[in-house]
Formats: sequence, C-alpha cells, structure tokens
Amino acid sequence: MASIDERLNEIRSVRNDIWRCRSRLQSELDDLQRKMLEERLLERQSAFERLVSATFPFTLRL
Repeated sequence: MASIDERLNEIRSVRNDIWRCRSRLQSELDDLQRKMLEERLLERQSAFERLVSATFPFTLRL
C-alpha cells in the first residue's frame, strides 16, 4: 500500500499534467493534435478523480 506522501505526489503529478494539457489546448494545434490532447486530458482527469477519491474517501455533505 502506498504511503500518503506517495499518493499526494502522484496526485500533484497528474494535476500538473492536466494543467499542461489545458495550456497546450490554448495554443494553435492541428485537428489530430487537438483530438489526441483532448483524449489525454480526459484520461488524466479521470485518473485524478480516481486518485483523489481513493486517497480521500470521505466527503462532507452540508
């Protein structure tokens, strides 16, 4: 089982990858590059959500 520090490092890494994808999508890209980057962004967002929910399984509802 991974330590909390390892999980937080992985979350940060995925978050930074999401930021890079979003930044690149604001630049001029051809259709194929844009499609691949959008797919990568969706994959990384899903990975981020999975990591966060596995690391912090509790939610507070008001």
